[in-house]
Amino acid sequence: MMKTPICDFVEEYARQNKLRLHMPGHKGREQLGFERFDITEISGADSLYHASGIIRESEENATALFESGATLYSTEGSSHVIRAMLYLAKTCAETASNRVIAARNAHSSFISACALNDIDVDWLYPEKGESYLSCVISAEALEKTLEKAEQTPLCVYVTSPDYLGNMCDIAALSEVCRRYGTMLVVDNAHGAYLKFLKKDMHPISLGATMCCDSAHKTLPVLTGGAYLHIAKDAPNSLKENAKSALSIFGSTSPSYLTLMSLDRANEYLSNGYHERLQHFVDRVESFTADLDICERSGLREPMKIVIRPKRIGYRGEEFSNELMKKGIVCEFCDDDFVVLMPSPENGEEELTVLFDVICKLERRGEIADVRTSFETPAKRMTLREATFSQSETVSADDALGRVLAKSCVSCPPAVSLIVSGEVFNQSVIDACKKYGFDSFCVVKEK
Repeated sequence: MMKTPICDFVEEYARQNKLRLHMPGHKGREQLGFERFDITEISGADSLYHASGIIRESEENATALFESGATLYSTEGSSHVIRAMLYLAKTCAETASNRVIAARNAHSSFISACALNDIDVDWLYPEKGESYLSCVISAEALEKTLEKAEQTPLCVYVTSPDYLGNMCDIAALSEVCRRYGTMLVVDNAHGAYLKFLKKDMHPISLGATMCCDSAHKTLPVLTGGAYLHIAKDAPNSLKENAKSALSIFGSTSPSYLTLMSLDRANEYLSNGYHERLQHFVDRVESFTADLDICERSGLREPMKIVIRPKRIGYRGEEFSNELMKKGIVCEFCDDDFVVLMPSPENGEEELTVLFDVICKLERRGEIADVRTSFETPAKRMTLREATFSQSETVSADDALGRVLAKSCVSCPPAVSLIVSGEVFNQSVIDACKKYGFDSFCVVKEK
């Protein structure tokens, strides 16, 4: 059985009922029921960004589980880790470039991270007709881009899996990156569990240099719990500077409740999780095979159910509301898709409930699936210049010709049709309106 050093320390400290003349201000007195475990970096509790005790031991356990060169914790989600990964790419890459090559469906945290790190982006775009939430890049397309690049980029950055469960061929992309002497960095926020499938599909196992996992998205970890993984064969400078990179962008008051959940997850993952996960994956696959409204094209992650409700006469929000009436809450919906994210914690009984509800929905006439297309917006400013410019909010009808200052999307899905520094054209405005955006933060005109 894998040890849980963080949990053991905090639980023992809570049992001792000591006089707490340290932060936090609740002093362990329970209003919500868990305050006795909510501590700070007291003696013996170690320090997240200078770990040498119980946190270091726990992170070493996670490193062994994921078979990485180093697996480090964050209590501030993959957004925190993404900022650190880009900082590491910029400070450790052996290139004079200040640019990354990235798939266009990057999360908004990538956009802000580039602005903070003063990095500019050469975008790889999805195929025509593909959802803006997806951008599956082939090895061939990446090779053509790298061949044309004037300088070796700091890294190549992809999101895999994406919000619709699509996955890139990470092994093939990593091989291309090796040939061109650059790093492959992966936003694997939705795929922490991929390591533990019968066929290991985790990016680090498939050749990525670095990746982030949002442990809380698919594992039994409290919200904010995340991993920074660095490959065994990655440059030593990445491992040597990883903690300082995380500290630059992270709070000096990490949540010990979240650290405890990451620590406990090590025990959970080491104790029969492979078998439990595979059994549940098989049940999900069996379930979706009987539904003609599920998305199945391409390489897909197995623990995301993506529904195309227009096939039975519903728009996404309407379909989601029908599920809500039966007490089922989806992860995300838009006009075209409904995304459900089960895990083994749901169990077969809850899968059966979901299946029964969907099967009993009234089947109506199919709604034509017209994909949103728009002209790629022109770039007028760098990400950093636009993000740090004075800005103002304007209505969508007044945005034509203006430069986006800051991202206009919420989470989920936190993927934007236009990024900071780009100019609104009418087709982009129309597309944004379709997805409910009626105002934008634009660069203030002088």
